[in-house]
Amino acid sequence: MGILVKKAQQGDADAFIELIERNKMTLQKVAYGYFRGEEDVADVIQDTILDAFEHIRELKKPEYFRTWLVRILMNNCNRLYNQNKKNCGLEEMPETAGDVSGTADVEFHELLRSLPEDSRMIFLLYYGEQFTTREIGQMLNMKEATVKSRLHRGKKKLRVEIQAV
Repeated sequence: MGILVKKAQQGDADAFIELIERNKMTLQKVAYGYFRGEEDVADVIQDTILDAFEHIRELKKPEYFRTWLVRILMNNCNRLYNQNKKNCGLEEMPETAGDVSGTADVEFHELLRSLPEDSRMIFLLYYGEQFTTREIGQMLNMKEATVKSRLHRGKKKLRVEIQAV
């Protein structure tokens, strides 16, 4: 993927499109981790692609393209979420970490909903997208030890819930 990133940084639009295609499912899974509605998901993904295209030359290490792209997406998700919160009352807010219709990950997302909010994105990135705890810590601006402890606590909670069924 490093070669594609370097080509995209030199202005090769086809290389950039290929990079986005390779990461499309990751973008969708993370966006659905924040929003239930398809419009919000589509908006943040579109904004993310535009931001990435405009700033790809600023990426210093091509091997971190995927992490960089997801970080842009998460920033856009947080921005849209906060805008939505300001524009409507709390009771009107759409539920987050919601519907993943059209994907094969429905059961995984159902399990995510049972986790505390501060652990959901960590689980999605770690188990759903195979990011390392170090990469997740960088994306979420937290210590790697915090990521590990939230993974541990979340696994304990899920184990209890699954055994209860």
